[in-house]
Amino acid sequence: MTAWEKFRQVLRRYLAGICLALISAGSAMAQDHGQASVFMYHRFGETQYPTTSVDIAQFEAHIAELRSGRYQVMPLEAIVDALASGQSLPEHAVAITMDDGFASVYREAWPRLRAAGLPFTIFVSTDLVDEKSVSGLSWDQIREMLAAGGVSIGHHGAAHNHMPRLTEAQIDADIQRGNARFKAELGQQPVLFAYPYGEFTRRDRNQIAALGFKAAFGQYSGVVHSGADRFGLPRFALNQNYGALERFRLVANALAFPVRDITPEDPLLTPENNPPAFGFTVQAGITGLERLTCYASNQDAAVSHEVLSENRIEVRMPKPFERGHGRRINCTLPDASGRWRWLGQPFVIR
Repeated sequence: MTAWEKFRQVLRRYLAGICLALISAGSAMAQDHGQASVFMYHRFGETQYPTTSVDIAQFEAHIAELRSGRYQVMPLEAIVDALASGQSLPEHAVAITMDDGFASVYREAWPRLRAAGLPFTIFVSTDLVDEKSVSGLSWDQIREMLAAGGVSIGHHGAAHNHMPRLTEAQIDADIQRGNARFKAELGQQPVLFAYPYGEFTRRDRNQIAALGFKAAFGQYSGVVHSGADRFGLPRFALNQNYGALERFRLVANALAFPVRDITPEDPLLTPENNPPAFGFTVQAGITGLERLTCYASNQDAAVSHEVLSENRIEVRMPKPFERGHGRRINCTLPDASGRWRWLGQPFVIR
């Protein structure tokens, strides 16, 4: 081999190393920038509902944090569109959502968010509006917020039914009835959906996807990212009990925890598979799995897990989930940056 050929061989290896580094950097950038924390509220200043309401002081602290210059508060649909198209999101992208359509959204949240210039999405259950209750929004209030800009409307079912208890025909009828009311009152049909109670089965997920929505959201913790199922996206719930500024900062700065091959494939649990044999495979490149911690509803302490070969994690609970809403497993992993990767998995108890 001549000196020139040796030089070309070394040069090729050097350039290949640079390309590999650039690809790795690009992957890391996609992981860091192709993600967003989505917040979920219900009520504001309604202290008699501590599990679904935030104190006004808490909410104002959240707004002040979001205006600190660290975050990019985006319309939820813009985040969904960016993730679907593979476009990058700004560092610390976040979105604000509210479920059901309570009157305190108009009375307390909207004036403060409008003054701060922060967009948000309301997932509305149309029956609540049609009831014309003092606790719910009116169509006139919704139209006023839409006309002012910065507010978008999502679909939350007409009757806020627990979807796993319904037949497919009943789900379809509920969604179509809600669509008819949105079109009649607002002249538009929402493109984003939020599952009532945040719970859904594989059947429900597939049906919502088939009905033409762009994405659907639950009520379990986690960071949305480009590799996530767009019809089972997580949100961080905020209320009086979980609305302290320290926690808000923690979830606003959370990192995605990209995984695949989640088991069981269906969140619906029966007596035969409760507790579930929960497992997932972590995306290559994520290290430090020995620091992983997992927690489950109705368990006395952190649940055990085992790290198998090729980044496979198997989580086992000592006892079954109790019946009720909000049954889930959360796994967190500290990152070298000081932020936390967060993975939530909801379950439905038959």
